[in-house]
Amino acid sequence: MSSDTNSTMGSESRDGLGARRREGRGPLGLLVLLTAAILIVVVGIAGVEIGRSHNASGATISVSGTGTVKGTPDTASYSIGVHTTDASAKAAMEANNQKVAALIAALKRNGVTAKELQTSGLNIYQNTNSNGVVTGFSVDNTLNVTMHNMKRVGSAIDAAATAVGNGIQLNGITFSISNQSKLLQAARAKAMTNARLAADQLAGAGHAHVTSLVRVSAQENYSPPVYYGFTSAAGDVAKSSVPVQTGSQTVTVTVSVVYSLAS
Repeated sequence: MSSDTNSTMGSESRDGLGARRREGRGPLGLLVLLTAAILIVVVGIAGVEIGRSHNASGATISVSGTGTVKGTPDTASYSIGVHTTDASAKAAMEANNQKVAALIAALKRNGVTAKELQTSGLNIYQNTNSNGVVTGFSVDNTLNVTMHNMKRVGSAIDAAATAVGNGIQLNGITFSISNQSKLLQAARAKAMTNARLAADQLAGAGHAHVTSLVRVSAQENYSPPVYYGFTSAAGDVAKSSVPVQTGSQTVTVTVSVVYSLAS
């Protein structure tokens, strides 16, 4: 085959390839290219929307709320005992035993039950002078008293002081509420109401709204009033009455709440 023939065939081959390439740029080729471009745009837009949705669902607000209620104490607790001193340990103990028996009897006559009495301390120790010489012995016997008959607390203490006389020891009175369930329920409800109010106000200021509760924790406490009594080893304490005022007890609940937000 001549060189002219080869040249003609090469030209035809190149012309055919060029024609096919030009045909690829026709309507079908353009449709494929446009479809790919649209898919890219759609994928890009979908990615943006998913990101926004995720951020919105993850938005939260943290607030706290406090609820406080008051109740009347129905229980009085105090520590009362007897101090005696004598030349011998035996004599000091015998004297103490007699006075403690009189103390218990006086308390029981004035509204204290056996279940409300508990021995909390019994101590015997030597008394010495500045030279270290033993001069005698002392005995302390202490009872923890828990009274539910609130109207007779003062009279019980008076009677105890009268029965024991010198050597009576009283160490403070604490008032409490035996069953705080109703007070705690009311305080919790107030705390949650206050927390939700704060969340709604803050969310509204930020052009959002609260949707649901995510997490909550609470701290509960109360502060019973304490009236410090007296400790006496001398003097006629029974001549004066013991006025007892129970006052009121505060129960406080503080909650920390996390809410979810939506725009």
